[in-house]
Amino acid sequence: MLEPRLEPYSLQLRYLSEPSYVNAVRFKTFGKVNTVIISWFRARDAFSVHSLFRQSRRVLAPSHLDNQLDYYATFFSAEIVNTLTNLPFIYLGYKGGRNCLANGHDEIFFVAFVGCILVATGSFLFHSTLKYPMQLVDELSMIYTTCLMCYASFSHHRSRNLRIVLAVSLIGLAVFITLYYHRIQDPKFHQDAFTILTLIVVSRSMFLMESHLRPSWGRRATPVVEPRLQNGGEMMIAAEGKRSREALEQRRNKEILRAMWFMVAYGLTMFLGGFALWSLDNRYCTRLRSWRRRMGLPWGILLEGHGWWHLMTGIGAYIYIVWGIWLRHCLNGRQDQYMLKWPSMLSLPEIVRSNPLSSKNAHEDAPNGAVRKSK
Repeated sequence: MLEPRLEPYSLQLRYLSEPSYVNAVRFKTFGKVNTVIISWFRARDAFSVHSLFRQSRRVLAPSHLDNQLDYYATFFSAEIVNTLTNLPFIYLGYKGGRNCLANGHDEIFFVAFVGCILVATGSFLFHSTLKYPMQLVDELSMIYTTCLMCYASFSHHRSRNLRIVLAVSLIGLAVFITLYYHRIQDPKFHQDAFTILTLIVVSRSMFLMESHLRPSWGRRATPVVEPRLQNGGEMMIAAEGKRSREALEQRRNKEILRAMWFMVAYGLTMFLGGFALWSLDNRYCTRLRSWRRRMGLPWGILLEGHGWWHLMTGIGAYIYIVWGIWLRHCLNGRQDQYMLKWPSMLSLPEIVRSNPLSSKNAHEDAPNGAVRKSK
């Protein structure tokens, strides 16, 4: 079978296999006819529609794995499933950002959710157009968002000068990755850089979680604000009451740790599961494409591994940022002021105020990395 060959203002289709059925319509761009839309086709040896549009639209996507037919549903989106599966990721970024504003979380996490929206938007545009600039927006914004979370993890309890050095270093790293990746255009470099940064951030967060919340590490539990006596005398706490409060603090921190580890396991499962499905989609693309063709729509969509990667990594990234928000409140001694709201596995977790009726001014903003004292 010969590939379709594009000629000026016309299209020639030649086949050496069994008959195919093609509907083609001409359309105008900038006042003149310059290409042809393939609106529907069926063939035993289906030709690659995207090759036609890559010739006519000068598409450049060096690291895009060509494992599916493009423009098979609509001309306005090259990979319709991979495009639409970014919409839930955009919603998660919006939901997380709105929660940050409503509950007074640190600004760095709001910026991280904005980064998630940028990642999903870049991916949406890339899979719609298969344009190389959109691919850079998709992939490099993943690096930038991870650098933001790296700053949030390492800047806590650090001096202002050290935070400035850390910020400048991470900006320099992001610029280096951007320029080097643009030069070599090797997807493996981007994947390795993203993986290393993610492992560093997650490992650091796990260390902070364990060292500040688990009593067996020998750290002093974060104290609960003690009530003062009403008679105006000095604070007097009975030894038995103090031991009781310490036991309550340890039990509280253990419950928080258990919930946090569940969030970590759930988020990693979603992220690694999505990556595994994407890898299988790349490895067995020919077989999966044949199965999708046999199943037809809509059930064939369930075998779109890259689409599952978008959905599952979006959920995993959202859960990781929520975990980071809760951990930051615990490090700042605000375990009793914020709590995890996660009604069921079918819902999404949120960190909300324990007392929603409290004044918005009860949470005073402080620079990232500074400890906020409970009043």
